[in-house]
Amino acid sequence: MPGFELFGDEERLEVKDVLDNGVLMRYGFDGMRNGHWKAKELEAALQNKLQVKHAQLVSSGTAAVSVALASAGVGAGDEVIMPTFTFVASFEAIMMLGAIPVLVDIDDSLTLDPKKVEEAITSNTKAVMPVHMCGSMARLDELVEICKNHNLVLIEDSSQATGATYKGKPLGSIGDLGCLSLDFVKIITAGEGGAILTNNEKYYINADHYSDHGHDHKGNDRGAETHPFLGYNFRISELHAAVGLAQLRRLDEFVAIQKKNFTIIRDALSTIPEVEFRTVPEGGVESYSFLNFFLADLDCARRVIEAFKENGVDGCWNYYDNNWHYIRKWEHLKDIKTLYPISQEVKDGLAYLKTKSFDQSDHYIGRNISCLIKLSWTEVEVRARADKMKALILKSI
Repeated sequence: MPGFELFGDEERLEVKDVLDNGVLMRYGFDGMRNGHWKAKELEAALQNKLQVKHAQLVSSGTAAVSVALASAGVGAGDEVIMPTFTFVASFEAIMMLGAIPVLVDIDDSLTLDPKKVEEAITSNTKAVMPVHMCGSMARLDELVEICKNHNLVLIEDSSQATGATYKGKPLGSIGDLGCLSLDFVKIITAGEGGAILTNNEKYYINADHYSDHGHDHKGNDRGAETHPFLGYNFRISELHAAVGLAQLRRLDEFVAIQKKNFTIIRDALSTIPEVEFRTVPEGGVESYSFLNFFLADLDCARRVIEAFKENGVDGCWNYYDNNWHYIRKWEHLKDIKTLYPISQEVKDGLAYLKTKSFDQSDHYIGRNISCLIKLSWTEVEVRARADKMKALILKSI
């Protein structure tokens, strides 16, 4: 990870095809494009690869989450349960619709704790959104059961775990809706882009219309299309879709490379008694994008991270002090710093963040070190890296 490390002739040929054809927009211009439809081709490929009936491409992973939520009818005043460890896009996408993000603790899987989800459900809860962080997955059987019992929508954000599976099913195909990111630092990239996955035809039609100004996409005259409801512009371009199409064909190749590199480093670190690896739910197979492990406490994790930095081991983080991925430093959310007025309903809904502590999340994130697994490493480089990491951990703990 990420896929841009191995850009090659496949990506170049797909982009050249779009430029030679001359139509960069995914809709319309039927007469000019001579049957070239990269976005449609990528959607069909995603449906086949990720085992879903419908895929709708959009402009980003953030857009995918907002469109998925809107497609399921989530909006003003509705509560959406999400994890404390994710990317800021999760709460941004929720708030874009006037809904309220309800953050709950993670467990040793580094994803939503089902027990905490159950405790957080209120009469205003409309959806639960697990985020499959760092290449692995949430406890999906338990979350599916919770959502079924409470009549809630389950939306999987598998932006960081494309290529991972749970009990034989690709992540993103298990909930009512799944969301992917195809941005520049994902395992497969389109540069920018995202996708909504679903087996629910109503949600798919809603996503298809909503992401393109409400166009119904019936017939072959874009100017004659009707607008069954209001929508916005979250379209992907043909150029981005072309890159994503080439990269999706290489997903298995990328996962295999990551697994090899991941395994070499994990085997080296597994000989250290103080290293405890994250829990992968039974039946889960990671995408091997990141290697995550726990140390004794926050101080120990900080010492190791500092040793890594000082000795050239890049791509490793302790998210406790991270501005983008963990609740502790999200002051702009806690203080609701926006460019425009926020409804009183949302202000009241977020008031809990002023006083709520997330001790369980702190326990796991504080002790965690997350290490990116690169596609471009040679085996010699991986083994040298593994040996260096092991030596630095032993020296620092």
